Parts: sequence; C-alpha cells; structure tokens
Amino acid sequence: MSDRRDNSADKKDHPAAKGVGAVVGGVAGGVTGGAAAGAAVGGMTGPVGAVVGAAVGAVAGAMAGKGIAKAVDPAVEDAYWRDNYASRPYVTSGANYDDYGPAYRYGVDSYSKYPNRSFDEVEPELSRDWGTARGTSSLEWERAKQASRDAWHRVSNTVERAVPGDSDRDGR
Repeated sequence: MSDRRDNSADKKDHPAAKGVGAVVGGVAGGVTGGAAAGAAVGGMTGPVGAVVGAAVGAVAGAMAGKGIAKAVDPAVEDAYWRDNYASRPYVTSGANYDDYGPAYRYGVDSYSKYPNRSFDEVEPELSRDWGTARGTSSLEWERAKQASRDAWHRVSNTVERAVPGDSDRDGR
C-alpha cells in the first residue's frame, strides 16, 4: 500500500522562479530526455555504457537548466524595461510605464512558457489571452504586442547567450 500525501501546502514559491518556471520545467524534462537518450545510445555498448550515457545526458541537461535559470530574472527584466521603455519606437510619447509594464512581463512570461517556439507562432494564443494578462494596462493587444515581442526577443537573446542554440528560431 502506498502512502501518498499532498505536500503542496509545504512548498514555498521562489520569487525568481515565477517568470521562468516553465523554462526550468522544460529543461528538467530535457534532463530526463537527455538521460534517456544517453542510456539508449549507451545501451548499444552494454549496461555500463547505458549508465554512463544516462549520466552524461543528465549532466548536460542540468547545466543547460542552470544557464537558463540564471539568464532570465523577471526583476532584472522589469528594471530594464522600466528604465528603457520610453525610448522604444512603439511607445506613445508621454506614455506611462504602468501601461507597458504588463506587456513586457507578458512577453517574458510567454517566452518562458513557449521556449521552443517563435513569437509569431504563439502570437494568436497571446492575443487571445492578453485580456486576462493585461491587468490594469489600457493597451489593446495591437499596441501591447510590440512591447511583448520586444521583451520576448530580449529574453530569447539572453537565454541563447547562456545556452547556445537558436531557441526562438530567429536565425541569431
């Protein structure tokens, strides 16, 4: 008989993990997948090869996860956009950060949720969900989309510097 308890009340949220949870979770899946792939390849050389292959795959996935977790800090992103939003070409002169801030956060969080897709691929879903994500922002999606795209690409480029590859398939 198994003893299963719900320990969710015992778990505490880590503040830095809020915007990157999906990416870190995806990388955890990558660790598992890397371990499985390593084990499969290693399995061709026998049981010892399977164990070594699984360990190498798990270590590689874990290293990638550490890079992503360090690369994307929602507080750093918010501070960056708060300091730089007014200089962006799509921002209306005299606009308040409170209108654009939710769009930037949405871009950061959305990249974390869809790390292996391009912004253009997920834009229809983002458009559909903007009404819920916008909070007190007065921006309609057509105006918020540019800020969200801008934040998405900034995070994507940060992650790609930390973990080589073209995660958003933008050719950079």
